[in-house]
Amino acid sequence: MPLRHKSAQKRARQTVTRTERNKKYKALIKGAIKRTLSDTDKKSVEEQVKKTTQILDRASVKGIIHKNKVSRIKSKISLHLNKISK
Repeated sequence: MPLRHKSAQKRARQTVTRTERNKKYKALIKGAIKRTLSDTDKKSVEEQVKKTTQILDRASVKGIIHKNKVSRIKSKISLHLNKISK
């Protein structure tokens, strides 16, 4: 069914661009989390945790990921950091 209203056409265009942007951001987040959890060196993990936390907070503010999911991921990452530092 074709979109007949101008507003519906604009919405369809906006949805496409936002979906692409969100996909890129989610891929960035997944990569940052994987790098953080796979690393075993204490100093590099600390740096990765800082970077990943910043990325996650930015995604939460922009509405890409829910704030509760962000806090859950941060907790997971900090547990990994605490395991390594012992």
